[in-house]
Amino acid sequence: MSTRWRDIGGESTAAFALGRGPDACLLLHGFTGSPWEVRPLGEALAARGLRVVAPRLPGHGTTPEAMLDVDLHDWRACADEALASLSGHRRVFVAGLSMGALLALRLAAHHPEAVHALALVAPAVRFRGPRMALVRQLCRTPLLEWTTPWVDKDGVDISDPSALAQAPVLPAFPVARLRDLCTLQDQVAVDAPRVRCPVLVATAAQDHVVDPQGGRWLVRRLTAAPAVRLVTYPEGFHIIPRDVSAPRLAAEVGDFLERWRDEGRVRCGQEEAAPDAPPP
Repeated sequence: MSTRWRDIGGESTAAFALGRGPDACLLLHGFTGSPWEVRPLGEALAARGLRVVAPRLPGHGTTPEAMLDVDLHDWRACADEALASLSGHRRVFVAGLSMGALLALRLAAHHPEAVHALALVAPAVRFRGPRMALVRQLCRTPLLEWTTPWVDKDGVDISDPSALAQAPVLPAFPVARLRDLCTLQDQVAVDAPRVRCPVLVATAAQDHVVDPQGGRWLVRRLTAAPAVRLVTYPEGFHIIPRDVSAPRLAAEVGDFLERWRDEGRVRCGQEEAAPDAPPP
């Protein structure tokens, strides 16, 4: 099985670290993705005077076979280590895309003293569409792994043609890793009420990968967060930091984190409530 990862115009799937300053932001990419997905957001935050670090999650950004030797415990450990590496900064924020948002949520729930604010972009709380709902159910048993050990992937969910043409594409991934993602989804209901820092949730209305209504479901469970803001972009697809709404997202995240760089400006109370919805 070969890989079709492409390095276009100097961009790559490698980890990156940008900027400098007293405050820092950890960026976590999505499932089968790479730091390429979040680099524009990282550059925008670095321009605001933040130290920005984006690790490459184990097994990601190289070959499909590399995904065989890792699981969710490796991803969690990578996120934990990256957060710990920023402990010398005055304030540390965490932002995550898709599965990265679930890992970011876990960091805030388990390390409340270390995370001062969260930005959860297209959080993979639940999949979109009946097909993926069925896959999620099958992932709870060995049946899917026995019958379909590999899942083919021929693209990424980006509407902008220019960004889509540059996007690295991993052609396949082990279905066992999809089971790991489902386990992370299950943990959201436990982790969300434990988050005690301000949270921004950003979703794309036309997301074809995850259900944007999952963002509203998540907001209702962030009951201990001192402030929660929910934004939904009508244009663009799942990979928001690389799509047409990327500039708006960067401004939104930057402005949100700026508010909490001085803890004296913390204001309690959720900024936007959202209707409840049952989990998948």
